[in-house]
Amino acid sequence: MMDRLQDLKERIRRFAEERDWDQYHSPKNLAMALIVETAELVEHFQWLTQEESRSLPPEKRSTVEAELADILIYLVRIADKLDIDLYHAAVEKLQRNADKYPAEKVRGLSKKYTEYP
Repeated sequence: MMDRLQDLKERIRRFAEERDWDQYHSPKNLAMALIVETAELVEHFQWLTQEESRSLPPEKRSTVEAELADILIYLVRIADKLDIDLYHAAVEKLQRNADKYPAEKVRGLSKKYTEYP
C-alpha cells in the first residue's frame, strides 16, 4: 500500500509539473479544491435512502468512483506539498481512535468519545 501511495504521489506531482500547475497548488488552494470535490461526491448521495446509497446503479457508481479519485488526488497533493506522510498519519490516527474508542466499550454505538461513561 505504501509503495502504491508513493507512486501515486509521484504521478500527481509529475502531472502538475508537466502542466506548470505547481504555481497554483498551494495548500490553501488544494484544500479548497478538495472541499469542492467532496461536495460533488455528497451530491450523488443526497436524498438517497441508506439502502440506495449502498447499492448504486453502475453508472452512478462509476461517477462516484471518479469523484473519489478526485478527492484522493487532491488529498495526496496537499500532503505532498506539506511533506506529510499520509500512510503514517493514518496509522497514527487509527491508533489514537482505538485509544479513544475501545471496541469493548463502544461496539455498536455511534456517540462521540466524550459522551461515553
